[in-house]
Amino acid sequence: MLNSQVIDPEAIASLRALSPNDDDGFLKEILGIFMDDTPLRIAELHASRTSGDVATFTRAAHSIKGSSSNVGAIELRTVAEQLEHRSRQHGLDDLEELVAELEAAFIRTRAELTKLVA
Repeated sequence: MLNSQVIDPEAIASLRALSPNDDDGFLKEILGIFMDDTPLRIAELHASRTSGDVATFTRAAHSIKGSSSNVGAIELRTVAEQLEHRSRQHGLDDLEELVAELEAAFIRTRAELTKLVA
């Protein structure tokens, strides 16, 4: 059973419904892409924060927000949205804790999604 505070089971059901007769092949592919890409976007957050590149930071947060929404990663989406908003409104100051929160949320999300593709 998925942790519904981390993953929206309805989003997973919707992804499964897109290709109902493929033994979760489509779902596994989408989740695999998400789990491979998100660490790259997190690395972008770190690099752009270090270099002071607000635009790249905001795009990376927006990308994580969107992909999280697509796979029903509720908690991760929420934190990414906060990062996107704060970076747009206030730049990159005081975001270290929120980036760490995003990383922790991704670890929980990955653990829950891994249960689906194992």
